[in-house]
Amino acid sequence: MTAKGNPPVTFAVAASETQNVNVTVLPCFGLTEGSFITARKMWGKMMQDGQFDRENFNIGPSMPSSPGETLCAAVSASAWVEPHGKCTIAFALAWSSPKIKFSKGSSYHRRYTKFYGISERAAVDLVHDALTNYKHWEEEIEKWQSPILEDIRLPEWYKFTLFNELYFLVAGGTVWIDSSSPSADVKSDQDPPIKVESKNIKVTEAEMNCRHSTGFEHTSTSGCNSSTGVGLKQNGSSTIPRKKRSCKHFSHHLKTEDQLDGNEDVGRFLYLEGVEYIMWCTYDVHFYASFALLELFPKIELNIQRDFAKAVLSEDGRKVKFLAEGNYGIRKVRGAVPHDLGTHDPWNEMNAYNIHDTSKWKDLNSKFVLQVYRDFAATGDMAFGIEVWPAVRTAMEYMEQFDRDDDGLIENDGFPDQTYDAWTVHGVSAYCGCLWLAALQAAAAMAQRLGDKFFAETCKTKFFSAKSAFEKKLWNGSYFNYDSGSSSNSKSIQADQLAGQWYTSSSGLGPIFDEFKTRSSLQKIFDFNVMKVKGGRMGAVNGMHPNGKVDESCMQSREVWTGVTYAVAANMLLAGMEEEAFTTAEGIFIAGWSEEGFGYWFQTPEGWTTNGHYRSLIYMRPLAIWSMQWVLSPPKAIIEAPKINMMDRIVISPATFSLSLPETRVRKIANKTACFGNSSLQCTC
Repeated sequence: MTAKGNPPVTFAVAASETQNVNVTVLPCFGLTEGSFITARKMWGKMMQDGQFDRENFNIGPSMPSSPGETLCAAVSASAWVEPHGKCTIAFALAWSSPKIKFSKGSSYHRRYTKFYGISERAAVDLVHDALTNYKHWEEEIEKWQSPILEDIRLPEWYKFTLFNELYFLVAGGTVWIDSSSPSADVKSDQDPPIKVESKNIKVTEAEMNCRHSTGFEHTSTSGCNSSTGVGLKQNGSSTIPRKKRSCKHFSHHLKTEDQLDGNEDVGRFLYLEGVEYIMWCTYDVHFYASFALLELFPKIELNIQRDFAKAVLSEDGRKVKFLAEGNYGIRKVRGAVPHDLGTHDPWNEMNAYNIHDTSKWKDLNSKFVLQVYRDFAATGDMAFGIEVWPAVRTAMEYMEQFDRDDDGLIENDGFPDQTYDAWTVHGVSAYCGCLWLAALQAAAAMAQRLGDKFFAETCKTKFFSAKSAFEKKLWNGSYFNYDSGSSSNSKSIQADQLAGQWYTSSSGLGPIFDEFKTRSSLQKIFDFNVMKVKGGRMGAVNGMHPNGKVDESCMQSREVWTGVTYAVAANMLLAGMEEEAFTTAEGIFIAGWSEEGFGYWFQTPEGWTTNGHYRSLIYMRPLAIWSMQWVLSPPKAIIEAPKINMMDRIVISPATFSLSLPETRVRKIANKTACFGNSSLQCTC
């Protein structure tokens, strides 16, 4: 039993008995002198006989521990070994804790219970399967790793680091549950009961034949008022209802969660931003880390994106105080991508982050659109694309408010309104602006593939306008300035300035900028942010002044971010700068993993300063090294993506020029539909 009413844990230890290996057990002993069998007696028995009594197998399972008591068990395996001979003895340890309980009371069954059940017997079955199958597991791991380990083109340090950075998927506070339904016998004792009106909102049609009908028809699976009219405002007039059309072409892809095949239902997945920043699935960081999940566990990655798609269409009106500004706002704004899925009650109480109001951040919505398009393009999962498309459109439309001068380009608001949440931005930002350009391109391409042609045209129109403004305001002849303001660091060289270009190229889309601007910017980053810091042996510092001195304007500008460095290296690979890419990434290996480094093995931090002071150990973002492998071995769908720039395929009709994006919004038709089970959130399509 565990303390404070947390779910119990059952342990099982075992050894494999063979013709040459004899196994005996001691089911129960204690650490105190008052125990029936003490640890001292246990070791005495081993010293004397080398094994326990065979009769112990008939004792049966031990009683559960009582409060404050420690129970122990032991397994002994012995064998005769001839001189110069050898013998393998296999031990296994397993544990079962079938429920995960969060601090506000929500409880779920872990994913493995789908296969092993929730009884105490599960630990025994787990340890048995481990002993029975471990050789096969090792063979499968070797089969998976061998193509990379045997690739003579790849440096040894890269192979080493690529696989070892995956420790975070297990050690990063991972929670994997069986389904979206909470465990029936545990409920929150802190919040009032919540009426759940609907679990899902599904898109049922995607064909848009009417020139101005840019939104999908929607129906809700249980709680939405499906009779609500859908239409678009034109020139301030009342909405014009659209005629509902059948779309057999798309509908066969769609299933409710209850209809999913067993192979498709992979449960729901959470992992922490880091062991010091305890927030689940921090999205601005998942932007970098998600390549590992998409490469290795694509269905889990798609489900994370589904969770955020539902969140985009949700609103949580509870008041929150934001610490940096000292003002109050609501926890989750409809249309804004949440910073995270929460801490104390994930999925039901999002945005545990409360330093700034992230509904005003300029990178989250763009990152959502980019990740969704990348996952859609890489997997070819049309049902996924249709399902999340309403959230993609909503996320794009939400960003209109940040384009203050109607040039198609968003502006930052003079505070750290992005993942660099201590680094202030004024006006147009290289980082957020480039992400926005990429999001426009991705949204246009996705709209085109899903049949939302008018929205594709609208995004394309905005893209060219925004790109022109971006280059005019930030391009200085060799790289893009940090921002368009007049602060001391406005002309700084930001390592992450081409993050949007990195994503579009990784997704099979055409380049945002011409080759000269891309290569020139990356070369500048390499020459300054990488090589001017300890000769390239620490990674890429986030900010560097054009005079060759590190940007000291804030904590984050002077840090080397491990995950960002890997992302920059991946961008260099995409630009054909292979030598610079591996030199850049090797700096993280040298500083973090090598014997001459800082000793951060299996706890790679978010970042370190040029003198080696780290921040936030065991962090999510370094998984971005898998974005390098994504470039080196892209999936088939990306390799076979049309070589013609998707933006060139979208033909802009004359009507598009006369309509601005606000005039193409879909009306909200499900104002009070809960997107999450046991949730106080409200959702609109």
